[in-house]
Amino acid sequence: MLRKFKISIDGKEYLVEMEEIGGVPQAPVAAPTAPAAAPVAEATPTPAPAPAEQTAPTTSSPAGSDAMPSPMPGTILKILVNVGDTVQENQPLMILEAMKMENEIVAGKAGTVTGIHVQQGDMVNPGEPLITIK
Repeated sequence: MLRKFKISIDGKEYLVEMEEIGGVPQAPVAAPTAPAAAPVAEATPTPAPAPAEQTAPTTSSPAGSDAMPSPMPGTILKILVNVGDTVQENQPLMILEAMKMENEIVAGKAGTVTGIHVQQGDMVNPGEPLITIK
């Protein structure tokens, strides 16, 4: 999702467009709206993966307020459990890549996995539901 921001630097205003990571990719805008002689370095946007035929995440219930939230933005590299698995507290559930580092997402409590709300390769933002353990 492209978002527009107006930024003021030393009294000069610039209109900047940014793509929200994890949002739905949109077609790029044809013409830039910032002045050509802007003294600000232009950031190279990271191309979003082409939207393939999306399938619903494997889940037995919708993500509710009891789902474990993502602690940081990143990409789901690997899911280590399945719906119905019994897990122990601090057991690794999935691997989340953030800033080129692999972070283990661990169970906050012992229980049974009742829903997985993401898929391998999904980009997530902080607070988005990842997994539900009951």
